[in-house]
Amino acid sequence: MTDSETFGAEKGKAKELVSWMNNQAKDKGMDFEARLYDYDITTKNFGTFEMFSWMGDVQTARKLLTKASKRFKVKVIEGGYKPNERTFKMRKSDFAMVRKGDRVIGHLEFEASLIGNEKWKIKNEERR
Repeated sequence: MTDSETFGAEKGKAKELVSWMNNQAKDKGMDFEARLYDYDITTKNFGTFEMFSWMGDVQTARKLLTKASKRFKVKVIEGGYKPNERTFKMRKSDFAMVRKGDRVIGHLEFEASLIGNEKWKIKNEERR
């Protein structure tokens, strides 16, 4: 996986968080770049998140997101976990963890249409 659109940060903190992650990656020569794309997801259990997309190495993205969550003391969505089933569906799925620092506080299931430019929507969520 070299990119994902199912990453997010608490509303109001995403711009600062993405900027910090990009600066960290640039300073350390890491293969990573994140961008906000003006889309919010509201969950019942965890609040509202501003979603962002990124390009680069998946391990770098996950590591930077965890560090940023600890540094700014915010909840983040760490997406990009694909379902294991190999059945044909009319919609694409993606799974994510909701983190606060090192702790996983919940799980989300995203869904979007295979055809067209539909944004991700939350299909299911659970607290941990």
